[in-house]
This record gives sequence, structure tokens and C-alpha cells, in this order.
Amino acid sequence: MRANAYNQRLLRGQVPTYERLQARFAEDRTTQPSEPVAIHCGWGRLLIGHTFPDAAALANELVTEEPGERDIALYVAAPHQVLAHAPQQLFLDPSDTLRIWFTDYRPARRGFRGYNIRRAQNDEDWQAINCLYQLHGMQPIDPEKLTPYEQGGPTYWLAEDQDSGAVIGSVMGLNHARAYRDPENGCSLWCLAVDPHCSRPGVGEVLVRHLIEHSMSRGLSHLDLSVLHDNKQAKRLYAKLGFRELQTFSIKRKNGINQTLFIGPGPESEMNPYARIIVDEAMRRGIEVNVDDAEAGLFTLNHGGRRIRCRESLTDLTSAVSMTLCQDKRLTHRTLSRAGLSVPAQRLAGSAEENAAFLATHKRVVVKPVDGEQGQGVAVDLRSPTEVHDAIERAKPFDERVLLESFHEGFDLRIVVIGFEVVAAAIRCPAEIIGDGLHSIGDLIDSQSRRRQAATDGESKIPKDAETLRTLQAAGLDYESVLPAGKKMFVRKTANLHTGGSLEDVTDILHPVLAEAAVRAARALDIPVVGLDLMVPAADQPEYVFIEANERAGLANHEPQPTAERFIDLLFPLSRGVN
Repeated sequence: MRANAYNQRLLRGQVPTYERLQARFAEDRTTQPSEPVAIHCGWGRLLIGHTFPDAAALANELVTEEPGERDIALYVAAPHQVLAHAPQQLFLDPSDTLRIWFTDYRPARRGFRGYNIRRAQNDEDWQAINCLYQLHGMQPIDPEKLTPYEQGGPTYWLAEDQDSGAVIGSVMGLNHARAYRDPENGCSLWCLAVDPHCSRPGVGEVLVRHLIEHSMSRGLSHLDLSVLHDNKQAKRLYAKLGFRELQTFSIKRKNGINQTLFIGPGPESEMNPYARIIVDEAMRRGIEVNVDDAEAGLFTLNHGGRRIRCRESLTDLTSAVSMTLCQDKRLTHRTLSRAGLSVPAQRLAGSAEENAAFLATHKRVVVKPVDGEQGQGVAVDLRSPTEVHDAIERAKPFDERVLLESFHEGFDLRIVVIGFEVVAAAIRCPAEIIGDGLHSIGDLIDSQSRRRQAATDGESKIPKDAETLRTLQAAGLDYESVLPAGKKMFVRKTANLHTGGSLEDVTDILHPVLAEAAVRAARALDIPVVGLDLMVPAADQPEYVFIEANERAGLANHEPQPTAERFIDLLFPLSRGVN
């Protein structure tokens, strides 16, 4: 097999190892920076390893990391020597460094549409980037700490949706020629993040390509990046673009942010996001956590002589009766109705004639299993006896008992009540795609599902099932259809997050009537932690209809609201304020 351009350079000794690079610095003192280089990126510093005079100096600089920041020493040729100076405080980063030589780069064969790429410019931009970072568990940026651009500091780029103006992606680039007079004339990429709820395809790829092409226009020769060794999805993208592994190392300081990297994954790492957000908050407060069954999300918390078992947000504090009232949607309906709260018309599915009569009365209906979760077996806005019959048959595998309910127009509102106080509220939207005139609907669904799965550890994706196909066919489309550029389409009727739905936080604008109704519902069910689903014309209007109650609400879905914090406050009041 013929070697590619990179391998040919490697065989000829034209691709430098960092031992060679350090030797080049030593030979050419006019090239080497007069001082060791530390570039502040807003979340921590990048320490350029080969600009430090020796391993001790680099180790000493890493140890001075500021609290709450995340410094990275990169291009470290002899990591064992650096670690030897502070073995209790430093560790070898388990990430791979990848490089693309621009002579190997090939532009995209076809473009992506619907968003623009521009530099971050103001406080609103930094806030938008930090919201993205929060969704991915990344360190936020403090723009006041950034090394100025004219002193070799980084540049942050944004992907901005053309229709909504929302920031849907971000990436940071560092020009090494400006930062430390890099004799190899390279640059690097950091902090790539894409909104997991974004409906546009290819945002991450376009951001990477933009940084590559921008750097090429500046006369640079290559781009490096660091990626966790087990991030298979990201590695597939980088391999597609032409990146190759580079034999160099990075070192970081042992701190709370990096804990899983140097301690290794504990049992909690196998938990889904809904259990892990609670476990992380408990551990932050010094509460003992025993993982009983990671796959099932079961764990036990111990603190101050108090012991509470949990399955995600369901705990010993929820009685079996309260749990039954939420699980059986008939009981939920009757309980809330008796409390004077607004609920839809409801009946058990019966004979074809009885079902047709219910449909004739209400014109549009919802079908759902009596005991179900995560949107399984639910079909909404059914308008013909055939649709109702088919939906009932699809619901029966989840529960032989199937409900019919009157359909109500509006937005799907989830309100989380903890300790009989509203903690978070969010409008839930069904899975939506945006056409680009190039990709089929099936391809757009697959692209969005991959992004959602990566962001939720596999908890959320858009299923290509009968309900999705029914929604497409109702619009005269199928998976092979191509939407015009900019055309938006909901590909499901239900708004469950597990089936690709998205959330818009509305806690700050929630109408007092809705908040009061949610607390009344929680008290009627006598449940300390509950997620309540309502249909509303708007979050800031008082009209509502209760749909159902979830005894195991997903707290991880409501950032930036402090759901996990309030949950642990309820379980262990004496741990409030513990850092």
C-alpha cells in the first residue's frame, strides 16, 4: 500500500517528534521565547511544555493552578520527569493528540446550510458559549482572564443559527506562531461543543473545517487537537477529516474537575445522567454514596446517621401509594380531578364502537398505555378510527390496558416540584429537524440522534418507528424525502426527551397559576419529588390541562436550574451550603 503524504514525511524524518522540537529550540535561541509560555484560555492555561527550561519548572507551574481552573501542559516530551517532581499532584492525561497537515486536508464536497460562523465578540456571546459548555459538563470561560489576542491569546468562534440567532456551537483556536513563535508554524483546536438540541446537521464538522481553513489562510502548516482516548464519535469525525495520531503527551493537575481521569471510572460512571447528577452532588457535599446497581440507577446515600435509598430521583421518601397514583394514569387523572385541577376527558379503550364514539365526541384523541414511561406506546392527535385502532395495538405491548384521552392543543410543559416547591419548569418540544436541501429526512434524523446520544450517554435519540413514520406520512413525506433548505419539521408528535425532544427553560416566566396548580397536584398525590406534565397555550399564561405525573423525574434535563441541589437539600437538610 502506498504511504500517504504524512507517512512519507515521517519516513523522511520531516515530521518532528517533540524531542526534535525541543532540540531545535535549544539550537536556535532566537526562536525560543525568552520566557516560558502560558496562554490563559478563560477556563485555565495552556502551558507549552517545550518552552520551559526543564521538567521541574513545568511541574512547579502546573502546581500553581488557580482553584476552579483547569491547566493543561501540552507537548511534553518527557512526562515521567515532570511527574517525578510532583507525583501526588500531577497526572498523565489519558487523551490522544491528533494532527492534520494542511497538505493532507480536502475541502468538503458539499456544504451545510442554515448557520453562520463568526468570532465571539461580547458578553452575550460568552454567556451563550458557557451555556453550551454547561450542557456538556465543561469548564466555563471567564473572558476577563483571557490572554489578549495581540499577546498570542486564543480566538473563540461561534456557529449562529440564521433563523433564530441562537448560538448552536463553539470552538477555540490558538495560533502557535503568534502565541510562542512556533518554528513548525502550527495551531491547535480546543473546546469544540455543539448544542445537543440543535436540529442543524454538521455543526461540529463545519466548525472544525472553518478553523482549519482559517488557519490555512494565515499561512500555517498544521492543526493539533486533544481528544479523550475513548471518545469514538469524535475520533470518527477527525479521522474522516484526515487527522492522524501524534506521539506526544499532556499533563494536568489532580483536582475535582479531573478526578475521573486520574482515579479512573468508579461504579457511578456506569450510571445514566439522571442518577449521576444526584450522585455527583451528593459526593460534592461529602455524602457517602454506595452504588447498588449502576445499570438500574440504584444507589444509597448515607450522611449524619440518615440512610436513603434512591433510584434516580425516586427515593424512600416516596410512599408506595404515591408511586401507584403516578404510575396508573387512571388514578392520576381521578386524584387531580378531585383536587379541582383541570384534566382531559379520559376512558379505557373498549370496543371499536365505543372508541369511535369517544373520537366522535372529542374529534382528536391521544392513545397511551395505563402504566408507561418515556413516551413508549403514546400516540397523539389521532383523527380517524383506523389511526386509533392502530395506536391501541402499538400501545398494548407496554400495557394491555390502554387509555383514550381528549387531545388538547398547546405546548408540553414539565414542572418539577421538590419538597412541594417549584424548582424548574421547561417547555418540551417534539424532535425537530431543519432541512438543508441536500440531506434526506432519514439522514437528518440519524445525524441529530448521534448528537443527542453522545450528549445524554445514549439516553435520547429519535426512533425510526411507526410513530415517526406516521408523522412523516401525515405530511406526505418519508425517510427518503429531502426538505427544502431552512424548512423546519417536527418528526414526532410526542415531546419526550427519550425520543429526541428538547427543552426550553421557562422557570423565570412561569405563570403563578401554573406554579400553584403544580404544588396542589404534588400535595394531592402526596409525593415529595415529582415531574408534572401539562398542556398550556404558553408558560406565562394561566390556562392548563394536566396530562400526567412522573414519580421519577429526570433532574438532569433542567440545567441551569438547581434540581440536584434542591433534591439533596430535601434528603439531607443539614448538608445545605456544604462545598
